[in-house]
Amino acid sequence: MKKIIAFGASSSSTSINKQLVTYAASLFENCSVEVLDLNDYELPLFSVDKEKSNGIPTLAHDFYNQLGTADLIIISFAEHNGAYSAAFKNIFDWISRINGKTFQERPMLLLATSPGARGGSSVLEMAKNRFPFQGGIVKGSFSLPSFNDNFDAEKGITNPDLKNQLLEIINAIEL
Repeated sequence: MKKIIAFGASSSSTSINKQLVTYAASLFENCSVEVLDLNDYELPLFSVDKEKSNGIPTLAHDFYNQLGTADLIIISFAEHNGAYSAAFKNIFDWISRINGKTFQERPMLLLATSPGARGGSSVLEMAKNRFPFQGGIVKGSFSLPSFNDNFDAEKGITNPDLKNQLLEIINAIEL
């Protein structure tokens, strides 16, 4: 059985991106899904001085190793001031010190959502452009605009056109 590692790139306990990534991962058939919580990988603020004096923290290695077990990595990005959340960026910085090919040549589905009409599209574009250099094989991306209008905790994506867009992307990904 193929394994999906999924996470919302946010440390919020009520993360809408964690809701979206959990929903999207559930749409894949015949796969096991593990949804990671960035709060389980809270690390000191990255600096080369800390790395030099203390090495790379065990939790960074744990997160990196989790990614390495995936047949598909799905990330849904929170957009903070047009970029990654500090929680994700910090983990990303630490694990990139383990291996510059952070995502270990794994296929990826990149998502984003926000309460606004742009649906986190700025951070999604940033990730789509950056991750191939970090060993990510981006197989698809999807932005869900206006999360509160287009998503229900029980039903998932409620807008039929947006739901079909996501399903088309998922169906095109071969695992």
